[in-house]
Amino acid sequence: MTVLDNTKPIGISVNKFENFSEWYIQAILKSELVDYAPVKGFIVLRPYGYRIWGIISKTLDERLIQTGHENGFLPLLIPESILAREKKHFSGFTPEVYWVTEAGDERLSEKLAVRPTSEAIAYSTFSNWVRSYRDLPLKMNFWNSALRADIKGTKPLIRNSEFLWQEGHTVHTNEEEARNESQDILEIYREIIEQHLAIPCIGGYKSEKEKFVGANETLTLESIMSDGKALQMATSHNLGQNFSKSFNIKYLGKDDQEHFAWQTSWGLSWRLIGALIMVHGDDRGLIIPPRVAPIQIVIVPIFKDKDAPRIKKAACEIKTTLENTGFRVITDDRNEYTSGWKFNEWELKGVPLRINIGKREIESGSVELVRRDNMDKTHVSCDDLRSQVTELLERIQERLFDQAKALLNKNISSAANLDELKSIIDKKGGFVFCGWCQDQKCELRIKEACGADLRVIPFDNQDLLKYPNCVCCKKKAFRVAAFAQAY
Repeated sequence: MTVLDNTKPIGISVNKFENFSEWYIQAILKSELVDYAPVKGFIVLRPYGYRIWGIISKTLDERLIQTGHENGFLPLLIPESILAREKKHFSGFTPEVYWVTEAGDERLSEKLAVRPTSEAIAYSTFSNWVRSYRDLPLKMNFWNSALRADIKGTKPLIRNSEFLWQEGHTVHTNEEEARNESQDILEIYREIIEQHLAIPCIGGYKSEKEKFVGANETLTLESIMSDGKALQMATSHNLGQNFSKSFNIKYLGKDDQEHFAWQTSWGLSWRLIGALIMVHGDDRGLIIPPRVAPIQIVIVPIFKDKDAPRIKKAACEIKTTLENTGFRVITDDRNEYTSGWKFNEWELKGVPLRINIGKREIESGSVELVRRDNMDKTHVSCDDLRSQVTELLERIQERLFDQAKALLNKNISSAANLDELKSIIDKKGGFVFCGWCQDQKCELRIKEACGADLRVIPFDNQDLLKYPNCVCCKKKAFRVAAFAQAY
């Protein structure tokens, strides 16, 4: 453990796999990603954490714009009367809703819900916008926060009462277009999560019990964390006509007849930041994949007093060169900290690549490159620096994904009966693939037996031959299902 001024511990003091929960809390607090807020269940996203979210959101936003989506803004408060128009949907959120009942000293004539999700407020508005097939498709995206009164089992960035997210809402003229939209969005999410956060996913459907209330079907991306628990990374919902009928979203078709529209909704949140910490971090702290790292490269000039101006100047020139190439770079030339202290700090923050430069490097025309993912060190010529840095960052990105893929594969098991399923969940964790008859009673029985939820019904159902019988009741299986304990 590193100590500054003999009073303030800055390093992580627990082993990741000996006390995963405490390790996670120390990692996010000491790396200055987040801090606790005065109200239980809420957190403050600090600048370093917000920069990660900004990179993720910018990357996703660009993909959504490319596919014809537009951004808008929705109000935070929703009248109870509007929520009541879709009772079945809203009943799923009722226990989690914050209500506003007073304004100043006056009691409101109608309760206002602080949005847990925006279907009701968005669709009551869409009904005013949609008149004809010419108005469709309507493809809107909203970057906002949502509030849910989830204060019992909170975990910063993973489960909070308030969280940042994006939620998309679209309206279409036909079922096929809506279904394609929900599938296309899921693949955009997969691209962001796998290619940028370097976390592999299992894609598929939620069960009838686990799907979004009011949806015809919910598509999901599920990943495994380093402690063997599953995490839902993103979802996309094919809403059918359920909400258009409740909110009277109709369009005049080419046949001069009125039709109810078809809809989708979808979203991901800042829990992706929590996921990349859980999957990639180690006992030194965070390891951030280069494509989403706020700082991709930190340059640390190593000097004694008389050499300081010369070495700092060389570091500044390297920074300019790399910035002009498009990298996110900083130079840590603070005088009040030792080089060793700086090394520890940037390792804690998970910066993918460190460049050390001192008197020896200047004289040899080289620099030392230190990878954060495996701590390998190498000296390279300053003439080759841009190409070497580009190649190293790409290697780090690929290696992090490969490691996460190995973690996922290691945590995939199969079970032929309930006892075997329970044993795997209790001893190993991870995803357990098995046959399922599609009866919700069996799904509930498995949950009661071992605390595992049905996380995903994989898109590829070809393995059904391996699992001919339901893991619970032994009747014929119609689906392959993956069960796991989850966050």
